[in-house]
Amino acid sequence: MDPRAYLLDLDGTLYAGGGAIPGAPEALVRLRKREIPYRLVTNTTSRSRAMLVQRLRDYGFEVSPEEVYTAILAGADVARDAGYRCVAPFVPEPALSDMGDLELCGGTSGRGASRTPDAVLVGDLGERWTYVLMQEAFDYLMSGAGLIALSRDRYWLDAGRLALDAGPFVAGLEFAAGKSAVVAGKPSPAFYAAALRSLGLDTPGSVVMVGDDLWSDVQGAQRAGLQGWLVRTGKYREVVLQESGIRPDRILDSIAALA
Repeated sequence: MDPRAYLLDLDGTLYAGGGAIPGAPEALVRLRKREIPYRLVTNTTSRSRAMLVQRLRDYGFEVSPEEVYTAILAGADVARDAGYRCVAPFVPEPALSDMGDLELCGGTSGRGASRTPDAVLVGDLGERWTYVLMQEAFDYLMSGAGLIALSRDRYWLDAGRLALDAGPFVAGLEFAAGKSAVVAGKPSPAFYAAALRSLGLDTPGSVVMVGDDLWSDVQGAQRAGLQGWLVRTGKYREVVLQESGIRPDRILDSIAALA
C-alpha cells in the first residue's frame, strides 16, 4: 500500500552542510504534484518556524509556514495543556518568538524570574550551555518546576562532525533533580499525533516518517504506529544502525529517492 502521507525531517534529511540534499527540493515537488500530503517536522530549537521556512526557501524549497511543525511549537502546546503560564526557556533567543502567549522568565529569556517558573523548557543551546545555566535550571526544578524537553536527541551533524544535542543535558537535569522530563518533540507520540492532526488525519496507518535519526525518526515513529524510513544522509552511520537493534521499515540512499 502506498503511503497516504509523509512526515519529513529537516536537518540531515532535506538539507545538510549549508545546502539542500541533492534532489530534495524536487522530491517535495513530486509529492505536491501527486497530491500526497506531507509535513516538515523537526526537533531543531535554534530557529523559529519563520526562520526555518526562510532557510528552506533559500535552499530552493517551496514551502509555507503551515507545512512546518517544530518541537518549539509542540513544547509551547504541552506547557499550555499542563496549565503552565510562566516558563523558563533554555533555547537560543531566535526561537522564543514561537512560544506565543506564554510568560517567559529566567533562562535565555533575558528577563529575571520574580518567582519559580511553572516549568523549565530545555532545547539545544549547543556551546552556549554553561554551568551557570545548568545550575539555574536545576534550581527551578528543585523548587518545584516541571521539566519539558523539546528534544531528547543524542547528537546531530554539525559541519561534518557529530555534536551533542539536547538529550545529554536533559538527562543530566533529570538525574540531578530526580524527575522525568515530558518530551514534547520527536519521539513523543503526542508530537506525531499533532503533526497528523495538522494534516487532517486521526490515525497513523500508512503514514511514513522519513529521517536520519534512528531513535527520534525511526523508532519513535514506529512506536507511534507510523512507518519509520531511514535516509543514508545527515548523521546516518552504518555501524550505529547495526548496533542499535532498530530496524527501519525502509532505508533510502537519500530523500531524493522518495516518490
